[in-house]
Amino acid sequence: MKQPQLHAGGIAILDYGSQYTQLIARRVREQKVYAEIFPWNAPADQVMALEPHGIILSGGPNSVYDPGAPSLPRYILDSGLPVLGICYGMQVLTHALGGTVAGAQHREYGPANVEVGKSPLFEGLPAAIDVWMSHGDRIEALPEGWCALAKSANSPFAAMGDESTRRYGVQFHPEVAHTPLGSVILRNFVLNICGCEPRWTPASIIEESVSSVRAQVGSGHVVLGLSGGVDSSVAAALIHRAVGDQLTCIFVNQGLMRKHEPEQVVETFGKHLHIPLVAVDATEMFLEALVGVIDPERKRQIIGELFVRTFESEARKLGRIDYLAQGTIYPDVIESAAKDRPGAHRIKTHHNVGGLPADMPFQLVEPLRYLFKDEVRRVGTELGLPDEIVWRQPFPGPGLAVRCLGAITWERLERLRNADAIVVEELQRAGLLRGDTAQAFAVLLPVRSVGVMGDGRTYQETVAIRAVTTDDFMTADWARLPYDVLAQISRRIVNEVAGVNRVVYDISSKPPATIEWE
Repeated sequence: MKQPQLHAGGIAILDYGSQYTQLIARRVREQKVYAEIFPWNAPADQVMALEPHGIILSGGPNSVYDPGAPSLPRYILDSGLPVLGICYGMQVLTHALGGTVAGAQHREYGPANVEVGKSPLFEGLPAAIDVWMSHGDRIEALPEGWCALAKSANSPFAAMGDESTRRYGVQFHPEVAHTPLGSVILRNFVLNICGCEPRWTPASIIEESVSSVRAQVGSGHVVLGLSGGVDSSVAAALIHRAVGDQLTCIFVNQGLMRKHEPEQVVETFGKHLHIPLVAVDATEMFLEALVGVIDPERKRQIIGELFVRTFESEARKLGRIDYLAQGTIYPDVIESAAKDRPGAHRIKTHHNVGGLPADMPFQLVEPLRYLFKDEVRRVGTELGLPDEIVWRQPFPGPGLAVRCLGAITWERLERLRNADAIVVEELQRAGLLRGDTAQAFAVLLPVRSVGVMGDGRTYQETVAIRAVTTDDFMTADWARLPYDVLAQISRRIVNEVAGVNRVVYDISSKPPATIEWE
């Protein structure tokens, strides 16, 4: 059900397959302006039905000269709306308007410094800014009537514009955290150049979500797979507000959760949400299905299918169930490169996006599918959920299966659970679990190394510690934890966790790595 007062007058984003596309939407929404994403080749009437005040063209993995490369739809130029092309979006805009795009002698990937000129797009910025580049091609000649607005050491046209038509292009990515002042550029475009009004707030998101769920579900019955994390809990609260007792939550303990977590989920959920909850212990079934499985994609597929089969079994006991609700959010969708995103490259399949069986008997209800983690948390707070739910650290749907690299056995899972509990305890004791780390956990590696304990030789497994800082989970940096805290974690794991004699710390950012190892 459309709500013109909320949606009309926002920003339409054409998706050319960038892994950052959803992040562009998030940055626009930070300005309290609604943004909606469309495939680059979506029908014109579908895009323009949003009544957008501006259009952003995302980046993408292609070159404009690739066979079958995504192009610029003609209606974009005919609309007369302000346009901002980002990276590939800038190149496709240039190509369509008669400029020249060519392969750069030196591919720019990573940080760069650009000098910016006077323009409404760069209002309020210093003369030089740090940005994040990620491109092979670059602009060699501007379209007629356009002028250069910025340059870097490798890009003479790091930004360009035609002020008369309010069309702009930037070679860098203003949407990522590695462009510290990128939000200023997007704010200038969205609020000043496009004239959008800030209406997108947690209260409006709740209103829209409740209305949408009611319209979809009607008098049907919904079962929700509850993990206890912020995503599934907020989804449960939203759906319960929309349809009340038509919702039943099912919590499946698949044997892949953290230490003491199954008991904590049931207790916390019962205390705060007061929604009917069915708790199922399916540990044996899941672990039996995962015996000998090493490939992470196969792990996710097996877990996704077993989740649905478990829901089917429990639903039959409950009576008629029409819908399966999930706490799917934006990063899940983008990393799975769902089929409605042509040109995107799949990074990994999320069990609740690409791992679901085709013949499942439910229709999906996903009220958070196009929200980022920070939006989900703000919505949760607005709904009155306690901090212990809203600020619970993210946990992957497949659980420890994708943190226990290699073969999954109960012994290795217990080893990982105990090591992970030590990481959490020590970070909590040091006051580093919230704020300083957006996500922190242990990973068990199928790598054995020689050690010495009590003057005796050991040959045992390795634990990697992963701790990151991020506000959107689309990009992340490794947390600079104090050495004494890391030393204490290492000492405790080696001394207290049987079968581990080595601890390492992961200092990879996202990109190029992902936050989870699998």
